[in-house]
Amino acid sequence: MNNLLPDQRWEIKSPDPEIINQLIQTLGVSPLVARLLFNRDIKTTEDAHSYIDPEWEKLPPPLKEFPDLEMSIELLKNAIKNQEKIAICGDYDADGMTSTALLLRALKHLGGDVTYAIPSRQKDGYGINERIVKKFAEENISLILTVDNGISAYEPIELAIDLGLDVIITDHHDLPEKLPPANAILNPKLLSENSPYRSLAGVGVAYILAITLAQELDLLKGLTAQLLELFTLGTIADLAPLTGVNRRWLKRGLKLIPKSQIKGVQALMQMAGIKEEQKELKPDDIGFKLGPRINAIGRIDDPQIAIELLTTDEEGIALERAMQCEQTNQERQKICKEIVKEAIELIETIPINWQEKRVLVIVKSGWHHGVIGIVASRLKDRYGAPVFIGTYEEENPEIIRGSARGIEEFNVFEALNYCQDLLGKYGGHKAAGGFSFPAHNLLAIEERLREFAYQSVEPHHLKPLVKIDAQLDFSQINQTLYQELDHLQPWGIENNEPIFLTPQVKIIEQENLKGNLKCILSQNIKGKAYHIKAMAWGWGDFIPLPSFIDIVYKIRENLWQGEINIQLDLVGARLCDPPLENTNYENLSNIKKARFSYNGKQYDCSLWESLNELRIRNEQGKVLAVKKGQKIGLLGINRENSQQVDVTQLKFYALIKTALATLEK
Repeated sequence: MNNLLPDQRWEIKSPDPEIINQLIQTLGVSPLVARLLFNRDIKTTEDAHSYIDPEWEKLPPPLKEFPDLEMSIELLKNAIKNQEKIAICGDYDADGMTSTALLLRALKHLGGDVTYAIPSRQKDGYGINERIVKKFAEENISLILTVDNGISAYEPIELAIDLGLDVIITDHHDLPEKLPPANAILNPKLLSENSPYRSLAGVGVAYILAITLAQELDLLKGLTAQLLELFTLGTIADLAPLTGVNRRWLKRGLKLIPKSQIKGVQALMQMAGIKEEQKELKPDDIGFKLGPRINAIGRIDDPQIAIELLTTDEEGIALERAMQCEQTNQERQKICKEIVKEAIELIETIPINWQEKRVLVIVKSGWHHGVIGIVASRLKDRYGAPVFIGTYEEENPEIIRGSARGIEEFNVFEALNYCQDLLGKYGGHKAAGGFSFPAHNLLAIEERLREFAYQSVEPHHLKPLVKIDAQLDFSQINQTLYQELDHLQPWGIENNEPIFLTPQVKIIEQENLKGNLKCILSQNIKGKAYHIKAMAWGWGDFIPLPSFIDIVYKIRENLWQGEINIQLDLVGARLCDPPLENTNYENLSNIKKARFSYNGKQYDCSLWESLNELRIRNEQGKVLAVKKGQKIGLLGINRENSQQVDVTQLKFYALIKTALATLEK
């Protein structure tokens, strides 16, 4: 039997009964919804109203929130009035490309003479640079407008100012110690921590600038819907937090996209298999279907394809560009799969000691720059560790360029700052970043990252973290519950989709469906069996699963042949111990678990501190359970049918001793 399961750490938040009851009484919501709100740090009635109905809160005017917005509007109004040339410098990810397309559409609608440039991922790397600035100067550009970049580009911005160009920076990345000398800077990181605009992505800043400018010129009619669609695409694809105005505006945008006014979005949905009859999209439709197709272009092809896709009004061009996005995304998937495989082989066949360093640093030549960010995310999800992955530049093998992804306890941008004297260009935020550095600094950077990781990452953090909202029984899972949860959409970063725990689940049927696990699960509640279907994507390697497991999952609605059913998407599972009366599964912190080898066989052990009981499970699912200080234990598949054994016998004593030694490590 294959007893491998995802090696994760599970965390469930203890509720505050007083706050939960207050939310139930003042809002009239169910105890479960009140707990979901509490788990998302929504603890006041006012915040809860804004969460459930984002339109409830009155927003402060952007002109009062962004100190340089008024200056930005004046610069753009003058440029449009005098027909001076405006140039947008974008970025090659989905946020940067949707931002660029958004401002191109807006400025053309408002009468501006506008062009754009996007740095080459291969030749330039991230952000505006001196080459682009000089090119703009040669083309008689008067005003440069950066989107989704520029906040760390001091020298290029200084050059633009010296050459007599005006510069507006619109960006959302973390602030450097010294801001560039631009005429105006729009960045939500410059706002107060409690500003509703604080969570905006680059496309959100561009959206505010475009809408405010259109209002000032009294030319907003016919513009809002298409800009809101691009805002929605870019915000979700960039994994921006779905809080504040992001959540408010996305609720509107997700309803607009199925009937999109943008030809390129229509064509992209057609390629992605999104049906026109959908009343509104879910964030996953963008995050897993539309976003990757746009992102793929910037990663391994010419970003101009995506810009044309999102700005054209001709159906033929839109379909052609959408087809290019589709083909490029398929190529990106193939390249990504190959690099992930190579990276895993490198990690697991060459001892790089990342567990001791508490950060995974991996560099290899020949990898495609455009996809290593995705690879970093996959490795972070697999190993539960901060990941810094790089490859040597083709044109200059003395330079390593790469991407980083962080775990909850590790701030990527702060880590890069900690290495700044060893780096060339770098940028990012808490969860992700990009960097380049001289290849001869590799060992020094590894050591510096180890020093930084030791400040916040403990050995037990080095497992993928699953945050659980609540424990449910199968009897509670139905269409009513799904609708109650669906009303709280959209889910996303910093507003995660709810994850639930159900212990002691029996697997009735299981099959490998193209590398995915498809199964039927059963839970016995007071003598009645409740069944439900479940999928576990990418779990082919774990099949067959043991008969009994604890599961964590998301609740899904599945439409098949006109019939709507509720199913589960498994995100984690672990071997469960024999049923125990009065076990408090919500107090997960008092259970220590480990895996060990003894006499050539694999065992899983758990120490239930609150019960003073050690449990050891073998590969066949038999469990030895013994309480501290007792000579008699229980051995069997479940507690009801187990037999008593003398644990002082050598074969049991040695096994117990090995288990306890493993748990103490």
